Amino acid sequence: MNTVITKLLESVLNPATQKSIVKENRLVGIKELENGSVEVKYNRDNIPTLVKRELEDSMCKVLSAICSPDKLIIVSVSSEQEEIHLAAEKSRNAKESNGPKPQANIKVGHGSIGNKVRVAGVKKLLAVASGKGGVGKSTFSVNFSLALKQLGYKVGILDADIYGPSIPMLLNKREEKPLAGANKKILPVSSYGLKFISFGLFSGENDPVIWRGPMLGGVINQFLFDVDWGDLDFLILDLPPGTGDVQLSMVQNSEVDGAIVISTPQDVALLDAKKGLYMFRKVNVPVVGMVENMSYFICDQCDKKHYIFGDGGVEIAAKELGVSFLGGVPFNKDLRVGSDKGTPYMADLGNEGSDVWNAYMEIAKKVK
Repeated sequence: MNTVITKLLESVLNPATQKSIVKENRLVGIKELENGSVEVKYNRDNIPTLVKRELEDSMCKVLSAICSPDKLIIVSVSSEQEEIHLAAEKSRNAKESNGPKPQANIKVGHGSIGNKVRVAGVKKLLAVASGKGGVGKSTFSVNFSLALKQLGYKVGILDADIYGPSIPMLLNKREEKPLAGANKKILPVSSYGLKFISFGLFSGENDPVIWRGPMLGGVINQFLFDVDWGDLDFLILDLPPGTGDVQLSMVQNSEVDGAIVISTPQDVALLDAKKGLYMFRKVNVPVVGMVENMSYFICDQCDKKHYIFGDGGVEIAAKELGVSFLGGVPFNKDLRVGSDKGTPYMADLGNEGSDVWNAYMEIAKKVK
């Protein structure tokens, strides 16, 4: 965790010098306390009081991605004195004086429901869920987003899978680091004409995320409301597998316009996909429809369709559940290779007219 905090603080600049506080060696220590709070101690020598306040506000803003404000303690030390500031109180006072618009406060793991808030500049927020891991949900989210882009829409992707973020790899931006804009909001990364944000951009690929619910809520809250998304026709919310705290908290506290449920045809995947669909119904989020991923495979040798995971399972389930069947996406080697290399299938115009291409385009046309 110390490594993640240090990386986040690299973007915090000393207003007096415009240099990173990490590069100025001002970071004294990071400590996780027994009550779950995080203490960050820094050296404030030669920093005027007014500048110090601005600096600490920036630190609070950046660290809210991983720590709830009421669990963040910033300690400033100098050769003359030591001061302790509760980040939550400072942040609240600053926000109240500016009179901002209300924002959702997603508290993962607390079981609380706040006022639903729209993401600024986003016309439609669509959640992509699977209920089960390994069904190709993130691959679908990327290529579906690119299909919407082919139709002329402005599209962004929010990678909500904190434990296993894969969007940076799929969009060939594994080494990219987000920047902060003039309004101190995070600027999303752009790739293939899509805007996206992912925790994978902030942490190392081999660094495990060992966090409990409240810290996850801080990240998701920042990704929704502290990212400068600009004007988007669609923001695709790539949810993690299952129906846990992250999924439930997001759809309860932000205005989600609809959900697409992804599944492969076999019964074991459909069992979990149905649970995901029922979750959206219980929290009054419209289900746009279901998509069958890895629907079939066309053999290079015999040129015949092979239904490896079963034939038509998702379409049958959609009819039973009373939702639209949006279509099936074939299993294709080029689709898999492109995902591994960070060259999405739907970004390559050379694939236009193929079964996979046509499947994604038909789904996008139904959703618009």
